[in-house]
Amino acid sequence: MIHRANTWSRGTPGGLDGRRMLTIALVDRVGSGLWASVSVLYFTYVSGLSVARIGTLVAVAGAAGIAGAPLGGRLADRFPVTRVLVTVQLLRALTSLALLTTDHYALLVAYCSLGSLGDRAANVLTKLYATRVAGPDRVRYQALQRTVANAGWALGGLAAAAALTLGTTAAYRWLLAGDALSFLACALLTLRVDEPRSHTRTVTTSKDPRTTATPTSPWRDRTYLAYVATDTVLFLDDAVFKVGLPLWIAHTDTAPQGLAPLLMVLNNVMVVALQVPLARFGATTAAARRLLAPLSAAFALAGIAMAASATGGTVTTTLFLTAAAALFTLAEILHATISWELSVALAPDTAQGAYLGAHGLAQSAQRSIGPLAVTAAIATGPLGWLTFGATIALTCAIQHRLVRERLTRGPLSVAPVTVSEH
Repeated sequence: MIHRANTWSRGTPGGLDGRRMLTIALVDRVGSGLWASVSVLYFTYVSGLSVARIGTLVAVAGAAGIAGAPLGGRLADRFPVTRVLVTVQLLRALTSLALLTTDHYALLVAYCSLGSLGDRAANVLTKLYATRVAGPDRVRYQALQRTVANAGWALGGLAAAAALTLGTTAAYRWLLAGDALSFLACALLTLRVDEPRSHTRTVTTSKDPRTTATPTSPWRDRTYLAYVATDTVLFLDDAVFKVGLPLWIAHTDTAPQGLAPLLMVLNNVMVVALQVPLARFGATTAAARRLLAPLSAAFALAGIAMAASATGGTVTTTLFLTAAAALFTLAEILHATISWELSVALAPDTAQGAYLGAHGLAQSAQRSIGPLAVTAAIATGPLGWLTFGATIALTCAIQHRLVRERLTRGPLSVAPVTVSEH
């Protein structure tokens, strides 16, 4: 116990390079926060697009982004991950700046598609770098990274809200330019980061389950693909906050209309406050797998709270919606820890990039099916939310059994050590 306490009290995993990558994550998310909250408004008021055209643009860009994760992972297995990441950040900067140069619809779709591809590639490349540089402390590093990223989103969103009080098209253009400059800054900062070793020897001990021999291509690994499919379902909490809660509140007569942004604030505050402390409960592969049980309970209870919010007056509705938001946020925090650890533990060291790229499809696919799932729950009413929560809870149980088939257990006694080939 003393050893574990010392492990969690020491500095940032990865040393100086680890801290630099956290700074890069902060700059990246501040820029993304500037743009994400106003992108639809930009295309409406600056580019003059109709609702239908904006919807099509977002859908096409999202579909193009699906290829970003596997492409980025595959390139990172062949080239230095830092150089690939610099290239991707420059692509994101150029596409953002390109949006400022035209209102032609076809070009806007093309630029947004390239930007989306770059976003998804950058996400998996950052995860891969963290996995390599943090070694056995990768779960704690991921927790720190998510905390920094959420803080960056909040700062960017607040800056965007302040800029929009001007009510001018110039304000929208400056926000987009700020997003582009953040990517350029990230590229320059990444040049200062040392390249970690891509092929490591992992001395597997009895503390973590041992990964069995797996194919070097994730596309021929049926177990890993099945894991990715279940993780796609577990990422649906993202759609709840972006689509589900706002629409449910808008169509519930007893819910205060100003509650939706407050619940988003609650989500952000909880992630910043709890991601690092709760990550310690998933610090090993075995521990991460055990967390699937409380994760299942959190999703089930969140569905019950959403259903119950339709049964009372304003106070009752507000309390149940707040409880549901807190439970979905707890699920988000737990799943982030579980997903980070299991996606890496199930991947062979010789093809981590390709495997993590395939896992990146889970988040990309969720962006397409998530809005459909939550709108179906809303249309069905309380029963829909009960089914929504129960389905994800059942998927947690399926993933728990699926992972057990790949991993073996041993007595938890000796700490895992990752030895880099220096």
